[in-house]
Amino acid sequence: MKNALNTIMSIVILIVLAAGVYFIVQTVRESATAAADAAAAPFEQVNQANEALQTQVSQMMHPTPTVIVDPVTYITNVKALARLETIQYSVEQVVTCEVNQEGPLSFLSGEKLLFVGHGLVIAGIDMEKIQPADLRMGGDTLYVRLPPAELFVTTLDNNKSYVYDHERGLMAPVDVNLETSCRQAAEDKIRQSVLEDGILNQAQINAENYLFKFFSSLGYRTIQFEH
Repeated sequence: MKNALNTIMSIVILIVLAAGVYFIVQTVRESATAAADAAAAPFEQVNQANEALQTQVSQMMHPTPTVIVDPVTYITNVKALARLETIQYSVEQVVTCEVNQEGPLSFLSGEKLLFVGHGLVIAGIDMEKIQPADLRMGGDTLYVRLPPAELFVTTLDNNKSYVYDHERGLMAPVDVNLETSCRQAAEDKIRQSVLEDGILNQAQINAENYLFKFFSSLGYRTIQFEH
């Protein structure tokens, strides 16, 4: 009986000692972790300040424009259209615009802008211009005279057009209209290019093909287009 009691007492003492050792180790570990965090805190603050400074510098170098839209919209004109669009071109045009690029001091007073314009051109015929005399029957043949094809839309895609390069001398005045001039030149060049490529002729052919199917579906067996 006495030996059993001694054994139990020994086990209890060992448990108490083990718990004490575990508590001491945990306390030391927590203290070491806290000390490490305290030592690293100044460096963390420096890193955060550095990141904040880099963010501010980046925002200054590449500012995000603030767009303020007038809440009032003015509709100046409403017009009914009867246009048959028969062809669409997507064109890329590179334009260089220069100011004061001549002379020995051009590197100081000159300005040069390289603009890449992505244009959209749509052509077809205006069905509103068709008169009753332009449609006539001759026997079993329907004779049709279509108005000449024309350009409906010539515009730049602002989502794809961009300034590729912009150089300005140290003493060059800011020309706020330079990019606008480049955009207009790109649009004019795109219009000229598609006209030279024969967009109107193809638009006329496409219109005739479409209307041939349309009139055929109405029961006309023979359709003749007059020019």
